[in-house]
Amino acid sequence: MIRLRPFVLLGLLAVAGPLFLDGCASKSGTSGGVTATPPKPRAEERVAAAPVQEIPAPPEPAPVPLRSVEMAARNATGEQNIPFPDVLFDFDQYVLRDDALTAVEANAKRLKDNRITKVLLEGRCDEVGTSEYNLVLGERRALSVKRYLESLGMSQLQVDLTSYGKDRPLCLQHNPVCWQKNRSVHFVVKE
Repeated sequence: MIRLRPFVLLGLLAVAGPLFLDGCASKSGTSGGVTATPPKPRAEERVAAAPVQEIPAPPEPAPVPLRSVEMAARNATGEQNIPFPDVLFDFDQYVLRDDALTAVEANAKRLKDNRITKVLLEGRCDEVGTSEYNLVLGERRALSVKRYLESLGMSQLQVDLTSYGKDRPLCLQHNPVCWQKNRSVHFVVKE
């Protein structure tokens, strides 16, 4: 004869007991004149029958207007000067790309619309190469933008040029995205 310890026997009854009792319930709800309670649904059935609650999506944040890296200070009348997008260049190039032409044209329109007469073009480069080489490349980039502004009829505009090369980057991280931001000409409105 097999001897089972009491705690093992209790464990077997706890596991197997509901299985035996589940089969004893009557399907019609009555058993010999006695009304039986319907069996409780299993956990899987309760989960499947539970209504699905949708979680509302969080509200979208308000759009943030695009701004230039450096905003010009308020002018004498208290009006804030408008930001100008930077003109971006390819690696080791000073020829204007298609998106750079668009940026210069947008900047020229803003200069005309706001009757701005003085602007400083800051030529910048990424951190690759020597400081001397990048100073020359930054100057050539600024000169390319100036020449295109003149071809757009902005000859009355007083344009000053400066080149910071790689010495005064707009973006300080060391990655390709940041290097692209630094290969640029930045517009600064002068008063």
